[in-house]
Amino acid sequence: MANFTKWVGATLGWTVGGPIGGILGFVVGSFIDGLSNGDVESAREFSRGSTNSQSGDFEMSLLILSSVVIKADGKIDKRELQFVRNHFVQMYGATRANHAFKLFSGIIKNNQISPRQVCLQIRQNMTHATRLQLLHFLFGIAKADGNVSQEEVDMIHKIAGYLNISQQDFESIKAMFYDGAGNAYKVLEIDESARDADVKKAHRRLVKKHHPDKLQHLGEEHLKGAQEKFQKIQVAYEAIQKERGI
Repeated sequence: MANFTKWVGATLGWTVGGPIGGILGFVVGSFIDGLSNGDVESAREFSRGSTNSQSGDFEMSLLILSSVVIKADGKIDKRELQFVRNHFVQMYGATRANHAFKLFSGIIKNNQISPRQVCLQIRQNMTHATRLQLLHFLFGIAKADGNVSQEEVDMIHKIAGYLNISQQDFESIKAMFYDGAGNAYKVLEIDESARDADVKKAHRRLVKKHHPDKLQHLGEEHLKGAQEKFQKIQVAYEAIQKERGI
């Protein structure tokens, strides 16, 4: 177990301290209390696959915040768990995703996680673009069971505030997951009364803010999610162009 503790410290950079370090300590304790040696090895293998320490930190933050959102409505839905698993399969392949889920199984059992403290630590160590990507993933989880509860939306909103993500950015990312009148404008963070020139300006600003290149430091496995978010901005812009004939 001492070797496992060293692995945690060596691989996850800044996460070994503060509230996230405490959560990892809980997971280590879970391993001690009854998880198999195979589960410990799965956690090790997941960590070894990280392309760099920043990627590992992002992955750990993603798993922790995912567990908070999944439990926000008082139940753990299998479809939401499957969304997390599928996302990790897409990023890392089935083998490493299974290792990640072994670690996730320990995290989700922790009922003492403080979203505020975790987010403050993330906020101090991650770029704004990286935090926006975390928020995008959390909305994907909430939508995974086809029924976004108000408790889930409220929790994601709290997390956004803790991560110092503006209300405008929150509403923009939220709108990417809903169909409805005016949603394309919300994605671009403008009013429906905006002039054509303002629409074009807003699109350029959003492209710059959410461009996948801003997440290159996380490694190629995370760029697909960034590209999906970027594509939703393009779809919203094209919808407005078609509506206005511009």
